[in-house]
Amino acid sequence: MAKSARDEILAYEPGKLSELFEVEKDRSDSFVLEQSGLYFDFSKTHLDENLLEKFEKLTLATDLEAKREALFLGGIVNPTEGRAAEHTAERGNGNVDAVAMAKALHLRMRGLVEAIEAGAFGEIEHILHVGIGGSALGPKLLIDALGRDGTRCNVKIVSNVDATALAEATAEMDPTKTLIAVASKTFTTTETLMNAESAIEWLKEGGVDDPQGRFVALTANPDKALEWGIDESRILPFNENVGGRYSIWCSIGFPVAAALGWAAFEEMLEGAAEMDRHFRSAVPAQNAPVIAAFCDYFYAQNAKCQTRAIFAYDERLRLLPEYLQQLEMESNGKSVTGDGEALEAVTAPITWGGVGTDAQHAVFQLLHQGSHLVPVEFLASKTPGHDFDPAHHEALLVNCFAQGAALMAGRESDDPARSYDGNRPSTTILMDDVTPSILGALIAFYEHRTFVNAVLLGINPFDQFGVELGKEIAKQISEDGASGFDPSTKALIKAAGV
Repeated sequence: MAKSARDEILAYEPGKLSELFEVEKDRSDSFVLEQSGLYFDFSKTHLDENLLEKFEKLTLATDLEAKREALFLGGIVNPTEGRAAEHTAERGNGNVDAVAMAKALHLRMRGLVEAIEAGAFGEIEHILHVGIGGSALGPKLLIDALGRDGTRCNVKIVSNVDATALAEATAEMDPTKTLIAVASKTFTTTETLMNAESAIEWLKEGGVDDPQGRFVALTANPDKALEWGIDESRILPFNENVGGRYSIWCSIGFPVAAALGWAAFEEMLEGAAEMDRHFRSAVPAQNAPVIAAFCDYFYAQNAKCQTRAIFAYDERLRLLPEYLQQLEMESNGKSVTGDGEALEAVTAPITWGGVGTDAQHAVFQLLHQGSHLVPVEFLASKTPGHDFDPAHHEALLVNCFAQGAALMAGRESDDPARSYDGNRPSTTILMDDVTPSILGALIAFYEHRTFVNAVLLGINPFDQFGVELGKEIAKQISEDGASGFDPSTKALIKAAGV
């Protein structure tokens, strides 16, 4: 049945977008959903009622409902590692034991945040957060988006092993007033621990007598953090079934809570929990993450789109495309099914994007007139993030909506260089405002969308073995030099003097 449902979708020939609006007079209402302070407009995609029915058949064939329940109930949804994926439990939606664990660990984290505020570590003005991948991208996004009106402490996030990043971050910090947070699920991440060791030296050079007494560990492997030298009272553990790119909700969110306050962190959790409840209960045709995944699947499989673009028409969301690159491509960039069979379908498209209106003067030429078909996602907020002339925000929104309209409508011209084909799809997500609650709901929406895409494809979105080989080779080069490698790699090692 799954193959039949997929075949129907692959063979489907939708009408042009302009024609769909003519046939479906209520399309601007029927393909719009409102949830958790978010307004999802899918009307400028090629989904129609017939295609929705075919996708609903595919959800039955791929057992989406049961797999969704397994996700929330703590079932084994990561078969290659024999694990559950319990990030929703961090928001209170999941296996009873996992939810209880999350609440207890949140309480521990809150206690440390409040101890810092109360002066338990002396006067703390700065937090240096050291991590990489999911241990850095989430905190970086949230603090940048929500901390623009001021934060309780200055947080700098360092992920790159290039010490230029570390030097740049510490240049603005007083080591005697700095706390270091080391974020690593395993507490074995090479780049993170190298940066942490350098941070110890920086504290020593800055006159801190007990540098390791200024460290906090955020990890699912507390024994390793203890072995590294961090006191148990400053280790904030989290459930090992929470994957790195889904970890902003657990102790990896410590710098967010420290910078924005515990109330903001709780609001973010509740916003995500609200999206969890919507995803878990709404029927496919009224389910925002499911509908978005239908669009992704259709454009990747039927239209052979190799990329998907996200443009945030709000400076506060400028880091969202970078965050989604890891979430989507590390989760679904696979070539085998969950059973280890070769996958016939195309998996995750390349996620990329930028900020409007900057991107209009950089990449939109290709989107409007290039030979690539690229589904576009626009994000905007009804409420501006500034107190300047409201005309700025009006111009921003007008540009955002105009780009979607232009991609769809196109324009014919006798001059081929000035002709636009049109019929190019876009989705718009309009936020009431960029708040902790709404941003939490938005991130949870993308998590669930990624999960649904994986189910439709039959892959496991919760492992990431593709990142390991390069790390192993890097370790081999560090330990053994150039021996055993191809001539090009040997030449590069020699040329760099490594």
